Amino acid sequence: MAGIYIHIPFCKKRCSYCDFYTEVAPQLVPALVDSIIKELQLRQDYLKTKTINTIYFGGGTPSILPAQEFQKIFDGINELYLIDENAEITFEANPDDLTPDFFNSISTLPFNRISIGIQSFDDEDLKRINRRHTSKEAIAAVKLAQQSGFTNISIDLIYGLPFQTIERWKKQLNTAISLNVQHISIYGLTYEEGTKLWKQREKKEVTPVDDETMNEMYSLMLKTLNENGFERYEISNFSLPGFRSRHNTSYWRQEAYIGIGPSAHSYDIESRQWNVSSITQYIKLLNSNKTYFEKEELSVTDKYNDYVMVSLRTADGINLEKVEAEFGVEFANYCLENIKTFIETKKVENSNRYLRITADGIKISNLILIEIMKV
Repeated sequence: MAGIYIHIPFCKKRCSYCDFYTEVAPQLVPALVDSIIKELQLRQDYLKTKTINTIYFGGGTPSILPAQEFQKIFDGINELYLIDENAEITFEANPDDLTPDFFNSISTLPFNRISIGIQSFDDEDLKRINRRHTSKEAIAAVKLAQQSGFTNISIDLIYGLPFQTIERWKKQLNTAISLNVQHISIYGLTYEEGTKLWKQREKKEVTPVDDETMNEMYSLMLKTLNENGFERYEISNFSLPGFRSRHNTSYWRQEAYIGIGPSAHSYDIESRQWNVSSITQYIKLLNSNKTYFEKEELSVTDKYNDYVMVSLRTADGINLEKVEAEFGVEFANYCLENIKTFIETKKVENSNRYLRITADGIKISNLILIEIMKV
């Protein structure tokens, strides 16, 4: 498999918890799209295959783009690559962008999956984190996507928001289930340094939810989703059977992908590459044919650390046979030796040389990773 990620770093306003690179600069959309197409052309030989199995427009807010700008990007991709007829093609969207006119405008584009950034169905939560939609708009957006023919819909939620209680979280989950979506990504709130929410915590304007309540929220989430047919295939990602995100799964399986656009990352098995985190710099450097990215060649230790870091988070787990074959016996023995304590305490299970984190282990997943990663 090979995938293309297109980063669209525009937002109409910034959420208080977000530390991703985004800008409120819609006037730069045409120039950015032109630069994205140029980067696609410059890097057409980066992937060792011309067949693309997944395309993902992330952000930021890709749903800000007019249909004609999406079309330009697809035209650029089609000139360089063969898109598999069963390719998964996703775009991220904010609920308030999803109007009947918007869906009509993209009806001829090849999108077959949509990821809607809802975060909460509670209007008080949404105001606190500076989201620009209401709960009513979020529910309407999902229903409109369904009416527009989307049968592969993902929604994002956050738990552990300021002042969120177990009961309010339970209500969030019940609303999500009632919408009959196929995929749900759920993340525990983190306070990222420099964000508005971080500053509010520093000023004692908000108090983080305590660890015990966070764990209880996660347990409730596991129970609720499991009872409604969702499988946990990664710590924060849940799907009905057959609806795992193929694009994100390719990341976790360490398959090659190319990232296009400001701050986008790429991976070709042997190295990682990341673009400059500035729309204006990205456009300027591409137009002047100057280097617009940094690159890191990966050592065997880097590759091992990358593998265990992403694999432990997934339901597939760490394949010790693969570790031994790709990185050497020393790495397989190191991993097994350092994870033994967690196997003994039922935080990790060892089944046929696959190491899989348990529901209890998820709560200390970062600690487990620290122990098995090699410095």
